[in-house]
Amino acid sequence: MTATATTPGPRRARIIGKKAVLPWLFLAPGLLLALVFKFLPMGKGVWLSFFEVRPFLGDKWVGLDNYTRVLTDHRFQDAIGHTLLLGVGMSLGGIVVGSALALLLEGQARSLKIIRTAVFLPVVTATAVVGEMWRLMYYPTSDGLINSGLGLLGLGPVPYLDNPDTALWATMAMGIWMLAPYNMVIILAGLAGVDRSLYEAAAMDGVSLRQRLRHITLPAIRPALGIVLTLAAIRGLRVFTEVYVLTGGGPAGSTDVWMTRAYTLGFTRNDIGGASAASVVLLCVTLLLTVTVNYLRKRGDVR
Repeated sequence: MTATATTPGPRRARIIGKKAVLPWLFLAPGLLLALVFKFLPMGKGVWLSFFEVRPFLGDKWVGLDNYTRVLTDHRFQDAIGHTLLLGVGMSLGGIVVGSALALLLEGQARSLKIIRTAVFLPVVTATAVVGEMWRLMYYPTSDGLINSGLGLLGLGPVPYLDNPDTALWATMAMGIWMLAPYNMVIILAGLAGVDRSLYEAAAMDGVSLRQRLRHITLPAIRPALGIVLTLAAIRGLRVFTEVYVLTGGGPAGSTDVWMTRAYTLGFTRNDIGGASAASVVLLCVTLLLTVTVNYLRKRGDVR
């Protein structure tokens, strides 16, 4: 007879306990940083949104007055409209341009890899640097890069950022230029999972390019498009740096968006309670939009 060696119960429990604790030890520094620099300030912001913040005099409880005042402010309502227009334009433009870039640059050739790397550079460049570069390109005289090109066509210089009718669209163009390469990478990952034999079979059957895109490519990259749409919706609502660097919300408030309005309330008008209320409303809207987009995406996947 042979005896079977077994691990004692307490020893096995200790081993399992160590395996369960070890991942949390690696996560602890990141979680601590997130708690101190993200979640605690977020909770403090929610708390301050119910007060009239008065430094050195003590905060005064005002309940929902900050929310009422912010949401009924006509300048904040205009900023919400600009945010929606800018967010929708940047999201749709980024998806369309990103999809086009992904379809054009799909492949394993070495030259395509170099081009994809170059196209992706706007994503890894600081937004402030990109904004300053575009501000110089939009320079309102004939010396500006874009206006000098228009001069070759016999067109006069256009004050893109100084005209309330064009400033928001000029900002949208820069946003699309920044977002499209990021969307391109996600869509390229979706295209990598497409079965090539389907393209070959479609080509043998004489299927047109439009039909191949509609019936083979689009269904295959639908999950990637869902991810892109979710991220684009969140970024669209939280746009700030692009507007702040290019126009600062001007001219005449024509590019003022949700975040720049909250920034103005908090750091220019010293209305910390109002700025906190605006930020909390933005947080709630972002969460609601994210849940809605994910729900619609999963519902479409089921169908």
